[in-house]
Amino acid sequence: MKIHEYQAKEVLRKFGVPTPQGLPCFSVDEAVEAARKLGGAVWVVKAQIHAGGRGKGGGVKLARSIEEVREHAAAILGMQLKTHQTGPEGQKVRRLLVEEGADIRKELYVGMVVDRGSQRAVLMASSEGGMDIEEVAEKSPDKIHKVAIDPFTGLADRDAEEIARKIGVPGAAVPQARELLKGLSKAFDEMDGSLAEINPLIVTGSEKVMALDAKMTFDDNALFRHPELVALRDLDEEDPAEIEASKFDLSYIQLDGNIGCLVNGAGLAMATMDIIKLYGGSPANFLDVGGGASAEKVTEAFKIMLKNPKLKAILVNIFGGIMKCDVIAQGVVTAARQVSLKVPLVVRLEGTNVELGKKILAESGLPIISAANMADAADKVVKAAGGK
Repeated sequence: MKIHEYQAKEVLRKFGVPTPQGLPCFSVDEAVEAARKLGGAVWVVKAQIHAGGRGKGGGVKLARSIEEVREHAAAILGMQLKTHQTGPEGQKVRRLLVEEGADIRKELYVGMVVDRGSQRAVLMASSEGGMDIEEVAEKSPDKIHKVAIDPFTGLADRDAEEIARKIGVPGAAVPQARELLKGLSKAFDEMDGSLAEINPLIVTGSEKVMALDAKMTFDDNALFRHPELVALRDLDEEDPAEIEASKFDLSYIQLDGNIGCLVNGAGLAMATMDIIKLYGGSPANFLDVGGGASAEKVTEAFKIMLKNPKLKAILVNIFGGIMKCDVIAQGVVTAARQVSLKVPLVVRLEGTNVELGKKILAESGLPIISAANMADAADKVVKAAGGK
């Protein structure tokens, strides 16, 4: 689950990470009032969407007067902001953050991720703040510094100080940077984060360090422990189909292709999408119905996929372990009848009760295309969708 920048800063401040003062706004008048409350002579008006690159897209503006705050807020609110992370369709701006200006001497980068190789949370930092970390990794990998964090002891003082010095934090500011990095690490751990970024982390003219920007993403599977985070969810920023899928415990992500995929198990779902691409097709979605899918779940999955106007065919690829093939076959038949399926349907079943499952499909009277294996399924569904 993603949250907005102003919400991420609220979380980080609770763990001792300093940020500029700012106020969230939902209208132009609120933005003007926020600037007046904050005081000062310089403000930053920032679009709040779940995507990076907002500045390059025109979603972050500096204002040197209250009138400029009003002008920028009016221009940004309601705009369809396009960045490298939104895709060409962009994302509508419904919220703003008005923040006090900052005296920026140096821009740095710090972030937290989970390294699945070492099975540890990892602190990453770079002297190249304000840039995409992927670009830094590609062009200047030597400028990225990492430390794996012991889950029992947390980020050690010496490691935090060493990282701070490596990325160019001035000596006088290293103790403050140490506490900031430890706060970031603690927030990531205690709030079950999957990603936390401060980009840029700035050093001010008075040699203070603070988070000028912040991004946090949390593990959906741990949200039951954090009702306060669930309350921050902004459904306007999420795909309606994905929201609908979550109501039925379906793992669904919409993609740009035209072949719907209904699979049990995330690994098999990824392999299914890969083999569709290998055979010249393009998956329309990632959809994992899980190990205990019922006929109702399968029906809802079909309904969600069929809402995609690009859909040309559906591939059901099931390995029956916990989920028995006859149960999923009955679910497919029920779903196909209930939704009046009008696109080709290819089904590949393997595993427990596979012969019974195939019998149910064969006797259903529905125009279901049976596949012997994954390669056969991919070949048939790509052809059914009008591909190679």
